[in-house]
Amino acid sequence: MTSQVSSPAEQADTTVVGEQRRAAGAKDVRRLDRVIIRFAGDSGDGMQLAGDRFTSETASFGNDLSTLPNFPAEIRAPAGTLPGVSSFQLHFADHDILTPGDAPDVLVAMNPAALRANVGDLPRGAEIIVNTDEFTKRAMQKVGYALSPLEDGSLDGYSVHAVPLTTLTVQALAGFGLSRKEAERSKNMFALGLLSWLYHRPTEATERFLEAKFARKPQIAAANVAAFRAGWNFGETTEDFAVSYEVAPAGSAFAPGVYRNISGNLALAYGLIAAARQADLPLFLGSYPITPASDILHELSKHKNFGVRTFQAEDEIAGIGAALGAAFGGALAVTTTSGPGVALKSETIGLAVSLELPLLVVDIQRGGPSTGLPTKTEQADLLQAMYGRNGEAPVPVVAARTAADCFAAALEAARIALAYRTPVFLLSDGYLANGSEPWRIPDISELPDLKVAFASGPNHTLADGTEVFWPYKRDPHTLARPWALPGTPGLEHRIGGIEKQDGTGNISYDPANHDFMVRTRQAKIDNITVPDIEADDPDHARTLVLGWGSTYGPITAAVRRLRADGIAIAQVHLRHLNPFPANLGTLLHSYDKIVVPEMNLGQLTTLIRAKYLVDARPHTQVNGMPFKAEQLATALKEAIDA
Repeated sequence: MTSQVSSPAEQADTTVVGEQRRAAGAKDVRRLDRVIIRFAGDSGDGMQLAGDRFTSETASFGNDLSTLPNFPAEIRAPAGTLPGVSSFQLHFADHDILTPGDAPDVLVAMNPAALRANVGDLPRGAEIIVNTDEFTKRAMQKVGYALSPLEDGSLDGYSVHAVPLTTLTVQALAGFGLSRKEAERSKNMFALGLLSWLYHRPTEATERFLEAKFARKPQIAAANVAAFRAGWNFGETTEDFAVSYEVAPAGSAFAPGVYRNISGNLALAYGLIAAARQADLPLFLGSYPITPASDILHELSKHKNFGVRTFQAEDEIAGIGAALGAAFGGALAVTTTSGPGVALKSETIGLAVSLELPLLVVDIQRGGPSTGLPTKTEQADLLQAMYGRNGEAPVPVVAARTAADCFAAALEAARIALAYRTPVFLLSDGYLANGSEPWRIPDISELPDLKVAFASGPNHTLADGTEVFWPYKRDPHTLARPWALPGTPGLEHRIGGIEKQDGTGNISYDPANHDFMVRTRQAKIDNITVPDIEADDPDHARTLVLGWGSTYGPITAAVRRLRADGIAIAQVHLRHLNPFPANLGTLLHSYDKIVVPEMNLGQLTTLIRAKYLVDARPHTQVNGMPFKAEQLATALKEAIDA
């Protein structure tokens, strides 16, 4: 969904509409500055679809937003069980926000399992919209309810709206000739319509989406649209919802421009395409499907018109082998995976280090070890990216910090790979990959020029005056070797994993040469030009919170909370993890305390302590979920007071 940020006049029009509704009569309309909604149900109840549509309408309306999809790893987990619960959380506001929110203000629970799995996250006074049709004795017993929570008083602290969603949906679709089972499948659209009424979301785009999605099944398309409208009308007419809510567009939170809602994987895919176009190179993706990275393969396969070639290999090793071959052939080569796939690709990454060819290794991290938690988030592959190869095989590491930032991080990773002729790790994670936020579509003029010059002729003169091509003769500034396309007359050269002789590229077992080549490859990485880091420190704090990757949102939200309470704290967030910014050591030594929140057991902390000899302290979490801003703020305050 692409949308122009609302101007003040357009926001005024929105206010007028709300005033007209109030004048018309009927129900009270209250203005809120932000709302956190969570849709929850079985993995087959369409919660992700409902959440996606609500998000798209919210983005087009002009709110700032952040989302957190959460679903089982199984394709269809057992219905009505706690492990089978799928949820989608959306935080939207009339101002700048950074996280999907700590606790939902509204929970839509499609069955007892959804209620039981999520009610513990709700603050007192939260609204619960519950599908009473699913609260049968058997369904409740399946998740441990001896008595109905709708009747035993356990929900007295919440505002509960008991709605027979299934029955109302079936009744609304009575004239469509569908079986009851087929009609019941549209209850997610009924719920979406109700929530769209409750928060004054636009509806036209959702109706167009449903008509397009089910274009080959007009009866199903019409039924879903009817269920959606029935949900809206139910909210408008029922006495159970006496109040609806408005959250104004967040025009002041955005710079002028055209925005769209974007997920991390989609932003990363677009960033790779943009990088290839800016480098004037074909883009080649060699990949094997793996959660949560597969969406990048799916998206890039749609863009052959931009010179993109995608190869779905039979395994991870074949995927990266094909990508490395494409790099040798002159393409911007990419392989996408998650942690288990990185382990399988490690030998070929080492080969790429030896060959000194540009290759992007995109790691969308998930919970481990081994198969671990395929659909849950973690950032525990940092040390694997740094050291997960045999021998001295240094590789640059770049990390994205938000869903939208995945676009810029892809461009930066490509810049380093092309300029320095090296494989580069680009780290994202499941939270960024599946989450979404508004992204300003950049103008082409804002993108970096990534064009590279291929070797075109001899580059070395022998003692006898003969001009030859040396494949390992280096650029004096970047230490990058020349990139020679195979088939170029006179540029024939040998590649392979056995150690090369400096300059000539001939096989060499000479000890002194190996020592020189190892140190040269390391120096090439160490000397990569990355921007200096600047601390966000308006109050001259003595405590610094240092982060990387997807912890940016929760850390920044926590820092804002502390500063609002008058507590001085500084913040630095790293994009470049190898090499670190040149001024990082000096900056770290200027603070008394350093706290490093990470979704691992302290991997960045280990690197920082080893390199800079500072007393960095980790604050870690490995529960498969992102940090909550309130909990992180409490931990940071305790560190300051300690």
